[in-house]
Amino acid sequence: MNIILLGPPGAGKGTQARRLVEARDMIQLSTGDMLRQAREADTEMGHRVAEVMDRGELVTDDIVIGLIEERLETDRKGGLIFDGFPRTLGQADALGELLERHGETLDAVIEMKVEDDALVKRISARATCANCGAVYNDVTKPIPEDGKCAECGGTEFSRRADDNAESLKQRLLEYYKKTSPLLGYYYAKGRLRCVDGLAEIDTVGEEIGKVLNGG
Repeated sequence: MNIILLGPPGAGKGTQARRLVEARDMIQLSTGDMLRQAREADTEMGHRVAEVMDRGELVTDDIVIGLIEERLETDRKGGLIFDGFPRTLGQADALGELLERHGETLDAVIEMKVEDDALVKRISARATCANCGAVYNDVTKPIPEDGKCAECGGTEFSRRADDNAESLKQRLLEYYKKTSPLLGYYYAKGRLRCVDGLAEIDTVGEEIGKVLNGG
């Protein structure tokens, strides 16, 4: 099973992707992670990525598609979760063609819908464990009273400098500008499903599970 998680920054895509990895043995393909891993690898593709990034240029779509293709040719376990890709209609077309070439399908595109004002409040209050990446929130999931991460016991937490109302509004605007056409694109293909991204984490997970189970 191959799926795409769509949603603005802070909608909880990473959290739900990690849950799917654990529960369904899927593989999360994050564009950023793939690029970092490729750069460190002594491969032809890795050298291409390093050259582009060292020049301070944006990695081209064909390189990202090439990295995804490499993954399609290896053990994909329970399927792939595309996180952060595609971002444009051109990338969506390229991904569709790639999957078709490999006899694969895109089973669902799940949009994690949110209300902007509520999302800004949520993100402005979040902190991340510097050791394991677990996400906390001053309101909904505060850091434990003993100051230790419940996942790994770490004591260092960080907050992104751009997790403030003004920066978040700009990031949301950029997301909607680039990604909103994808919603119509996948709706027309009968792949788009929506869940409430601001519900409790377990509730969101259950709703995603229903989608994947054909509900």
